[in-house]
Amino acid sequence: MAETSSKKPGFFSKVKNWFKGIGKFFRDTASEMKKVVWPGKKQIINNTIVVIVVVIISAIVVLALDLLFGFGRDGLLALARGL
Repeated sequence: MAETSSKKPGFFSKVKNWFKGIGKFFRDTASEMKKVVWPGKKQIINNTIVVIVVVIISAIVVLALDLLFGFGRDGLLALARGL
């Protein structure tokens, strides 16, 4: 069998390739950022209002469930003490 002499890359070769990879990452990132379509002021305001409304509705639902389960727990404890 013929042996193939495949030399392992040296330490400095690995470091050089690592820095090349970082440079490629930043070039690719800059390229992708040029493709981004940023929202306009009107859309930002609309989305902000939607988020605030959803957060308020979620808070009300969580508060209602907390009160409901709290009253239920208190009722069960009162019932258990009465037995």
